[in-house]
Amino acid sequence: MPIVHVDFWEGVGEEKVKTMIRGITDVMVDLGVPEHAVEVIVYEIPKTHWGVGGKPASEALKDVSPPK
Repeated sequence: MPIVHVDFWEGVGEEKVKTMIRGITDVMVDLGVPEHAVEVIVYEIPKTHWGVGGKPASEALKDVSPPK
């Protein structure tokens, strides 16, 4: 059974997470994996705990937000 781990910035919201889970599952099913065998785990990480270019993403990408 495939387990797909997704790291994403905190704040994307439950509906977008549901959409990600459905979409990832659909891709796996298209590849021939039975739907019931697909597991998707979404980790929401604060931008302060995500580094980009030697800085926290909260500083380096302060103008970028997760999709709402």
